[in-house]
Amino acid sequence: MAANFSGLEYLATAVVVLDERYAVRYANPAAEDLLGTGAKSLIGQAFLPLFGDDAALEKALADALATHWDYLAQNLSYERPGREPLPLSCVLTRIDAPGTPLLAELRPIEQQLRVAREERVIGEQQANRELIRNLAHEIKNPLGGLRGSAQLLERELDRAELREYTQVIIQEADRLQSLMDRLLTPHRTPRVTALGIHEVLERARSLVLAEFSGGIVFECDYDPSLPDLVGDKEQLIQALLNVVRNAAQAVAESGRPGTITLRTRALRQVTLLRRRTRLALELQVIDDGPGVPEDIREKMFNPLVSGRDGGSGLGLSLAQTFVHYHRGTIECESRPGRTVIRILLPLA
Repeated sequence: MAANFSGLEYLATAVVVLDERYAVRYANPAAEDLLGTGAKSLIGQAFLPLFGDDAALEKALADALATHWDYLAQNLSYERPGREPLPLSCVLTRIDAPGTPLLAELRPIEQQLRVAREERVIGEQQANRELIRNLAHEIKNPLGGLRGSAQLLERELDRAELREYTQVIIQEADRLQSLMDRLLTPHRTPRVTALGIHEVLERARSLVLAEFSGGIVFECDYDPSLPDLVGDKEQLIQALLNVVRNAAQAVAESGRPGTITLRTRALRQVTLLRRRTRLALELQVIDDGPGVPEDIREKMFNPLVSGRDGGSGLGLSLAQTFVHYHRGTIECESRPGRTVIRILLPLA
């Protein structure tokens, strides 16, 4: 069967040929690479279950078979055991080949989806930032009066046990004041200088190790050939500290020893926030904790969203803000036992 399609062997596009029952009868080398499996394993398999029995794809297959028109099935998800689904587009074509009437061209659309996701995140973050700033200002205004009134009341009290209550009011007002300052301070202008990203990572690692004394092992997989990054050192330390601390908290809450891996690599020709850059830093913080709850996975970088009881929901939001200040992106891939926070920053 493969000999009949020898002309497809050298195509860069992934191509799969199907029979009337939508079973795979041929896959070219590009399809093997894309789907991560050999042609021998693919041949004979039903095509639809590879994509979770997608109803839209099934209709497109039937229409292509019946009408001889080409059909485009966008946003398919190729199911990969143990890994995140791979988003693909699929063009179906009716061909004149006995027993194999359908040809499917498969193309990854991860880049298009990432750009769309980045644009959505930028819009959401701008709206969230304005909302949080307005909220913080509204809360700060009465805090000063609340604290001052508690101090005046304390002077009038002659019993120490009663003054304990005014101290609680003052302390809680101070805590809220600190929280409001944290919500407002990310908006200062970055202080830009050349810096080594591994120095920043080591600083974040040492701070987290001091905070979590036992049960967490760090593995560092650094690329020593990376050039310096131009950015605000303090902002990047805070961003990475928030991400690494979040990973450490997830590992600690699992109740068993865990590992956090810090990994750096260089990527070439990357699009970040609608800008093409020749060289970019890929930084991964990987933990083997329980994973991010599915109900907050899509909004985990939004302000005040937390998967932990008592969490402020500000750490990852501030990290995202600082990463965006550096024209970079941050995203998460999570499943039980493995969570990867991936940060991309331009180097060139």
